Amino acid sequence: MFTSSSFDKTLKIWDTETLIPAEIFNFEGTVYCHHMSPIATKHSLIAVGTKDPKVQLCDLKSGSRSHILQGHRGEILSVKWSPRYEHILATASTDSKVRLWDVRRATGSLFTLDQHNGMKSKAASEAADSAHNGRVNGLCFTGDGLHLLTIGTDNRMRLWNSANGENTLVNYGKVYNESRKGLKFTVSKGCSPEFVFVPSGSEIAVYALFTGKLITMLRGHYSYVDCCEFHPDFQELYSGGKDCNILAWIPAPRSPVLDDADDQTKNGGSLNPAFEDAWSSSDDEG
Repeated sequence: MFTSSSFDKTLKIWDTETLIPAEIFNFEGTVYCHHMSPIATKHSLIAVGTKDPKVQLCDLKSGSRSHILQGHRGEILSVKWSPRYEHILATASTDSKVRLWDVRRATGSLFTLDQHNGMKSKAASEAADSAHNGRVNGLCFTGDGLHLLTIGTDNRMRLWNSANGENTLVNYGKVYNESRKGLKFTVSKGCSPEFVFVPSGSEIAVYALFTGKLITMLRGHYSYVDCCEFHPDFQELYSGGKDCNILAWIPAPRSPVLDDADDQTKNGGSLNPAFEDAWSSSDDEG
């Protein structure tokens, strides 16, 4: 089975054998995002973000919307389940807030992320307990679930401790973000150091996760990049763009360390240890 959601106000659960929907959930507002836990064994909930400020939880076992999470005051642009704890869910909204929930609890969210870590005297002119100074339209947990990345329309990306909601204050500089809906970015898994891949116009910005350094820009798309996804088994990155292409990117091999500087000069120096475009057209392949 696989899942899809659309601006047609539906979430569909597809049967891969028949290629027809086995279940359809209908909503009153536009559906912006959905996510199913990659590790859950005790529940089969799909979190759905719509134009409604209430986060919807759809239960695959019962085929109904089991319950809703109330607390946001704007459209829900991104939802992500923790890859570490199956009952923990993060949600981002146009109200500038990011909330973490334990879906087993009937009460409100566990906590709301605050970019100023509670030092509100420095944020007198800004909304209290806001994760960004604008819409928050991107969420991504690190592979171990210990940290959460958020992106907002204030062109900032922030790294948070997902256990206590503390802003780690890693400075990524200006992170280009002109998407007014969801921004689908991703984090590497199994790398040292770990990288963050963020669509940036027709390019993909690659940042070092814990230092904030911009490593490189991946160029290969001819139009805006819509999404990125990382495959930990093959250590490959996949990106989709408005140019109707899906590109696969692989790590460039490091050249051997040479003792002779002249030999290194002859060989053109070491290769970029970041990533290169491994995609080729059928014409190139002959």
